[in-house]
Amino acid sequence: MDMKLELVAVPVTDVDRAKAFYVDQVGFHLDHDHTVTDQLRFVQLTPPGSACSIVMGLGVTEMAPGSQKGLQVVVEDAEAVRTELRARGVAASDVQVMPWGSFIFFSDPDGNTWSVQQLPPRP
Repeated sequence: MDMKLELVAVPVTDVDRAKAFYVDQVGFHLDHDHTVTDQLRFVQLTPPGSACSIVMGLGVTEMAPGSQKGLQVVVEDAEAVRTELRARGVAASDVQVMPWGSFIFFSDPDGNTWSVQQLPPRP
């Protein structure tokens, strides 16, 4: 039986501010932005190359804004991603090299946290 994780909720206070951050600064693709009712707005964004998307909006999750911690994406070159994120105004950390990969970290405007991992070379 296959189970594919395809959507993760990211709780935010200001949907338009968060959408701009993820699209304009982080580089995610805008898949959908639908206002169904005054209490339900669904904004789906996907990191480039990812099979899993994030969703934010109104009436999407009961999690407190900023409470989604430890989301992670995997990239080919952490240093290149750090350079690009910083050029777009994202406060990305310096690259931290660990035995299980090289990492950078950043937060969205609400404090939801992300790590970006470059996998170590395989033996």
